[in-house]
Amino acid sequence: MKVTESLKSGRKVFSFEFYPPKTEADAKRLFDAARELKTLSPDFVSVTNSSAGTLPYRTVALSGILKNEIGLEVVAHLTCLAHTRAEIIEIAYGLKKMGIENVLALRGDRENVVGEPPGDYKYASQLTADIAADGWFSVGGACYPEKHPEAATLEEDIAHLREKTAAGASYLITQLFFDNSLYFGFLEKTAAAGVSVPILPGLMPITGYRQIQKFTQLMNVSVPAELRAGIERWDGDKDGMFKFSVEYASRQAEELLKGGAPGLHLYTLNRSRAAMEILRNVRGGALK
Repeated sequence: MKVTESLKSGRKVFSFEFYPPKTEADAKRLFDAARELKTLSPDFVSVTNSSAGTLPYRTVALSGILKNEIGLEVVAHLTCLAHTRAEIIEIAYGLKKMGIENVLALRGDRENVVGEPPGDYKYASQLTADIAADGWFSVGGACYPEKHPEAATLEEDIAHLREKTAAGASYLITQLFFDNSLYFGFLEKTAAAGVSVPILPGLMPITGYRQIQKFTQLMNVSVPAELRAGIERWDGDKDGMFKFSVEYASRQAEELLKGGAPGLHLYTLNRSRAAMEILRNVRGGALK
């Protein structure tokens, strides 16, 4: 099923994100997690774009395994900076043969491109237009409630989002965030700018102090005082950190859904336990 159809159903949409594993041990952990998460009947899972995974499990092949062997609906990430238009056409053909109908069209990070980019694409909106014109895929895009790190202002970033949706992106998934007011404020700004597609919030439970430092430094993600205090309190206590992190993310998820978010997209880091507990808390109303 296409993601756009799920979003038009009127019910809340739930999804998980995986990345291609780099070793056989990583692959086993991923597939174990995928099978466990399947028991929660997610609407889809997404697979990040990477050529660094161990060969049988790079993005396109992994997407096919998750869909055809495990039975999950898949959104395959495509990045344009690293590919020519001809390569994108070939990748899209491979996805079609596997029955995959959903793509997340992204620009990609410049630092992950070896050498100079091929030059056929500069922006995600250009890739979005090509994929959408094919007619087979439901195309989504990424967005940043605290703006893309390379954008001068949030307003400039939203202007690019408007171009992306005009090119054919029919929904957006946010970068992770920890302050819900940023998401709701972002919705107001995008709506005022004419961006009318559904915007799924992306959430990730924190596993340690080092991880939060990475997010704040590399992704320009702000950390509320409550979250920072909890991380500092439980740093070094694995069980305490897990419980605090899941409870924080569950409260955040519940508030987002009550506030009108069309669903939730959970970044799993290829593990299932935290994502399963968060979704069970939300669906079961355990925190009400």
